Amino acid sequence: MLEFLSKDVREGLEAARKYNERRKSRLRVQVGEAVFPVLRFWHDGFVLDAAFAPKLRGIVDVYEGSRHVFKCLIVASVAEVGEITCEFKTMTPVTEKAALDFWLDPVLPVGLLPKA
Repeated sequence: MLEFLSKDVREGLEAARKYNERRKSRLRVQVGEAVFPVLRFWHDGFVLDAAFAPKLRGIVDVYEGSRHVFKCLIVASVAEVGEITCEFKTMTPVTEKAALDFWLDPVLPVGLLPKA
């Protein structure tokens, strides 16, 4: 259907679609000091706008607004039709507290009473 429209109209529609995806998505990828908006995100990859982002490899941080959500290891990125598709090998959720290095008993007593 779009092939019947003029080139300027098609480019305008594509720019409006990308702008709308960037505006809707709160996700962003941060590599060092550089920040790139995420257009789409799924279980093993995401899409960035090729006009703003380079091809990425290595560990990146994914934020939702100001909250740090994931650390991802990008293993492949492919540029196609104005978008960069990045696939990652691992996606580690970021937690507020450190991981425990010991087993915590679920029926641990709340407190101990001294002998009377």
